[in-house]
Amino acid sequence: MRFTSSPLPAAPADGIAGWAADLVGTLGGPGAGLAIALENLFPPLPSEVILPLAGFAAGQGVITLVSALFWTTLGSVTGAAVLYGIGALFGRDRMHALWAKLPLVKASDLRRTEAWFAKHGTKAVLLGRMVPIFRSLISVPAGVERMPLPVFVTLTTLGSLIWNAALVMSGYWLGDQWETVGTYVGAVSKAVLALVVVALVSYVALRLRGSSRAARHRRAS
Repeated sequence: MRFTSSPLPAAPADGIAGWAADLVGTLGGPGAGLAIALENLFPPLPSEVILPLAGFAAGQGVITLVSALFWTTLGSVTGAAVLYGIGALFGRDRMHALWAKLPLVKASDLRRTEAWFAKHGTKAVLLGRMVPIFRSLISVPAGVERMPLPVFVTLTTLGSLIWNAALVMSGYWLGDQWETVGTYVGAVSKAVLALVVVALVSYVALRLRGSSRAARHRRAS
């Protein structure tokens, strides 16, 4: 396959957006797919920048809209499949062994999590693809729990297509204002991260309080 460079007009020249613009300008649709595959493996790479940029490129005629949607979704599934494979290789036995070494956690916590995933895993994988931060991470427990691969790929493809289409089409419609999408989705990502941090801090605080009470009870008896 032969690629020709077609720089994006009015595209940023530096940062992640500049890097993604170079990929799309040089490789076309496959460049957008490669960027999204890497975004799945390295969540600090923001899909809220890459996907609207791909839509902007489609609006400028650098790539087609169908190409933008196809390649970014293929990139999402490819990246998710790699994370699934990592989870599968790690496996439940290693997960339980690692969990047993962690402070402030109980084996029952992990068993409850596994039971929850067994019951709600399909919804978690589908909807998780549309939630910032979790859209990458959800693939690992799916691999650890050995969700059937055809089911995982189908759910990941559908969830990724919905998320990608929303952001690609936003960039396509907004034109040279495509960066607005990143502003709003980035705010949502920060809110999700803040909720995760609050949940973790609350969990640790409750565990420490429980451990303190247990220690006082032992000394009293």
